[in-house]
Amino acid sequence: MQSTSPRLSCLALALFTLANGAQAQAPTPPAEAAPQLPDVTVTDTLPTADPSEGRPSYKAQRSSTATGLALKPRETPQAISTITHSQLQDFRLTSVNDALAMAPGVTVEKVETDRTYYASRGLDIDNFQLDGIGMPFTNGAQWGDLDTVIYDRIDVLRGANGLMTGTGQPSATVNFVRKKPTAKFQSSAELTLGSWNLKRAQADVSGALNADASVRARLVGAVEDKDSYLDRYGRARQTLYGVVDMDLGEATMLSLGLLTQETRARSPLWGALPMNYTDGSQTNYDASTSTAADWAWWNNRDQRVHAELQHAFTNGWDLRTVLTHREMNTDSELLYLYGTPDRDTGQGLFIYPSAFAGHYVQDMLNVQASGPYSLAGRQHELTLGASWAHEDAWEQSGYSSITGQPLGFSLSNWNGQITKPAFNASYNGSDFRTNSMAVYGGTRLNLSDTFKLLAGGRFTHISSQGQNYGSDHTYSHSQTTPYIGAVWDLGANVSLYGSATRIFKPQTELDAQHQVLAPIQGRNTELGIKADLLNKALAAQLAVFDTRQNGLAGNASYVAPSGSQPGYTAYEGVDTRSRGIELELTGQAHERLEITSSITHLSLQTADGQQARTFVPRDTVRVGLRYKPTDRLSTTASLRWQSAIYSSSNGAVARQAAYALLDVGASYALSPHWKASAQVRNLGNQKYLNSLYWDQAYYGAPRHGEVSLSWTF
Repeated sequence: MQSTSPRLSCLALALFTLANGAQAQAPTPPAEAAPQLPDVTVTDTLPTADPSEGRPSYKAQRSSTATGLALKPRETPQAISTITHSQLQDFRLTSVNDALAMAPGVTVEKVETDRTYYASRGLDIDNFQLDGIGMPFTNGAQWGDLDTVIYDRIDVLRGANGLMTGTGQPSATVNFVRKKPTAKFQSSAELTLGSWNLKRAQADVSGALNADASVRARLVGAVEDKDSYLDRYGRARQTLYGVVDMDLGEATMLSLGLLTQETRARSPLWGALPMNYTDGSQTNYDASTSTAADWAWWNNRDQRVHAELQHAFTNGWDLRTVLTHREMNTDSELLYLYGTPDRDTGQGLFIYPSAFAGHYVQDMLNVQASGPYSLAGRQHELTLGASWAHEDAWEQSGYSSITGQPLGFSLSNWNGQITKPAFNASYNGSDFRTNSMAVYGGTRLNLSDTFKLLAGGRFTHISSQGQNYGSDHTYSHSQTTPYIGAVWDLGANVSLYGSATRIFKPQTELDAQHQVLAPIQGRNTELGIKADLLNKALAAQLAVFDTRQNGLAGNASYVAPSGSQPGYTAYEGVDTRSRGIELELTGQAHERLEITSSITHLSLQTADGQQARTFVPRDTVRVGLRYKPTDRLSTTASLRWQSAIYSSSNGAVARQAAYALLDVGASYALSPHWKASAQVRNLGNQKYLNSLYWDQAYYGAPRHGEVSLSWTF
C-alpha cells in the first residue's frame, strides 16, 4: 500500500458538496405520531467480510454482525441470513422493504405509505446497522422507503445481539453493508419503466484514482419517481453515495464517505383505512382507497458522513476507528382520519390535520480491536471495543382549529378534496438530548479442533434529558449484558450450536398517565444445527429459539386530543414469550438452479398464556428461485406466504386470511454488456391488507410489472 494522492481531498469535497446541494426530505408524521431515529446500535464489523458483489451464489459468506469477528455462518452460534448482491439484482429488490420481505421470518409492517416497522420472531426489529455501525436511540420505525442501490448485501442476525448491541429487542439485527471501492475500473447503468408511471435510473462507477491503485473511489446514485395504485399518492426518491479509500501505508487505510437520501411523498397516508363499521363488521374498500388529502405532503432527508481508519498490525491484530456524523430533516402537512363509519352511509369519520417538522443530529465514535492470542497451547480470537454516541432531537407539530370536525363523506366516494387549514391553533413538540456509552469484549476459545466457545459481555450506559410532547424525556440506565455461545463440529460439514444472551431497551412509549414506560428486560436462548451440502454449494440451518421480554409496550389504546394536549397512543408494559423454529436452505441446488428458502413457525404469548401481537403471522414461508436454462437467459420466481392474522380494538376484530404472493421475472443478455429484464409482481392479483399492526390498515399493491435495460462495463 502507498501513501495517498492529493486527488482524495478534492473528490471527497466534491462528493460532500454534491450531496449537500441535493435537496430533499423524508416522511415523518405530526405530533404524537412523529417518528424518531431508528433504534439501532453501536457496533462494528472488524475485519470486514468479503463482499458478495460479483458472486452469483445466494450462499452467505463471512459476517461479523453477531460477535465482531468475521465468522462463517457455521461458526456463528445464532441463526444468520444474508440477502446477497445477486438476490438484490435477480429479484429486482430496489427497496429495503422488498428486500427484507424475503428474509426468513421477517415481517414488513407497512402501517402507512411512508412509515414501516419490521418484526422477527414476533417482536419489533429496532437494531439497524450501516456497515456494523448504528445508533442506540428511539423507536425503530423506518420512514421513506430506503433504496438498496448502495448496498453490497444485507445481513439479518435473528435473536438478541447482546454482545454487539446491548440495547434493543431480542428479535433481529439488520446490518446494511455498503458497496466498497474497487481497484479495477467497473461501471454500470440501468433504466427502469413500470406500472403507475414508474421511472427509475441508476448508475455505479468504481475504480482507482492513481496508477498504483492506492486511492480508490466509488460513486453510486439512483433517482426514482412513481405514482401509485393508491388514489393521489406518489413519491420521488433520490440516493447518492460516494466513498474514497486511501492507503496511507503498507497496513493503514483511511476511508471517507458520504451517503444522502431524500424522499418527497405526494398525498401520503398518515394513518390508514378504518377496519370496522359501527356494527362491528369489517370494512372492505377498493384497494386504491386512500385517506390522504390532495394537499398532503411528507418529505425527508437523511445524510451521513463518515471517516474510518483501519490498521493491521504485524501480529495479526486489527484496529478500526469510525467517526460518523448524521443529520436528518423532516417536514410534512398531513391529514389523519379517525372514527368508525356507518355501514350504510359511510359517514362517521373525523378530521385531524397537522403539520410536523423535525431535525435530528447524531455523532458517534466507535473503536474496535480484534485479533488472535495464544493460551494453553492453542490459538484463540479476541475482540474489544468502545463506543460513544450523542443525539440532539428537535420536533414541532402545528395543529388546526378544525380538528374534530366530521369529514362529511364516505371514503368510497371521497376524492381527497378538503380545504387546507392553517396549522397555527396550537403547537407542541420535543427537544431532548441522548447520550450513550458502551464497552464490550468477546473471545472465541478454540477448546479443541471441533469445539469453539464464544463468551463475552457488554456494559452500556444510556441517558437522556429534555421533553417529548409535554412528557419528561429524562432517564438514565446502565446495564451489563452477558453473551455465551458454543459451536461443536460434528464433522467437516455439520455443526451444532447454542447461545444465550440478555438485552435491555429503554422505551419512549407513554402509559395512560402520560409517563414513559420502564425499560424492557429480555433474554434469548437458541439451539440449532447448520450444515454444508452438495460439496458446500448449499447451506442448511435449523434453529429452535426461546425469547422472553418483560415490560414490552403493548395493549395500545388511543387517547384523543383534549384542550392543548395532543392525542397520543397509551401503552401498558406486557411480559411476552416467543418460541419457535426456523428452517432455511440457501445456495446452489443444481448447476443452473440457485435457491433461497425458509419456513418459520412461532408461538407468541403473554405471561398469563394469552395470544400476544396477533397481527404477527405465526407461520411464514419464503422461497426464491433463479433458474438459468441457458447462459444468456435467466428466470426467477419468488413466493411469500403467511398465515392468518387479526387485531382487535374496542371489541371489534379485523382479520386478514392467509395469503401468498407470487412474483416472476426473466432477464436476457443481449450482449456481453447489455441486458434486458422484466418483472411481474403479485401475479395472482391477490387483495390483502399490508399490516394489522395498528387498528387502521391499507391494502397492498395489486398485480404490476416493470421492464429494465442495463449496461455494464
